[in-house]
Amino acid sequence: MSVKTIWHIEHACGHPADRDLSNRPADRRAGFAEWLATQECTDCWRAAKQDDEQERAAWLAAKRAEEQAESDAWSQQYEMPPLDGTERAVPWAVRCRHQLMTAAFTALVLEGETTEAQWEQIEDAARTVTRAGWWLDQRASDPEDLPELLQAATDADRSSENPFF
Repeated sequence: MSVKTIWHIEHACGHPADRDLSNRPADRRAGFAEWLATQECTDCWRAAKQDDEQERAAWLAAKRAEEQAESDAWSQQYEMPPLDGTERAVPWAVRCRHQLMTAAFTALVLEGETTEAQWEQIEDAARTVTRAGWWLDQRASDPEDLPELLQAATDADRSSENPFF
């Protein structure tokens, strides 16, 4: 007599199912069937996963809206110019600019040795960089590197100008 391959499972959610366990070694089927009984059925698992994904998406949308509102308020308060880029890139870049600038202020002024006057020069340089893609490219940069990054960006802008026109 061979070990059965079709097992009747009463899942934890209360739904019954007949499961084909022939792809498992015969000596592991009973243990696997016991474990399956402690789990939700496939339909309930999928429904719960979909609910979790919807909740996560709603949470993420709310978090992004909150971050965007903070970034927009910060941009207005510190007179940062609007950024140029695609419809999708600009809001993201505004958030990146806000996060990088506030982290740099903390690292350089509050925790470092940069003076307020020096910080104002950094802010002025940041106002000249209006390409959304640049801010997106810098989102993982070390905040302490911001002055050097801005210097490189503003030098690149000046060197790209054609002196013949």
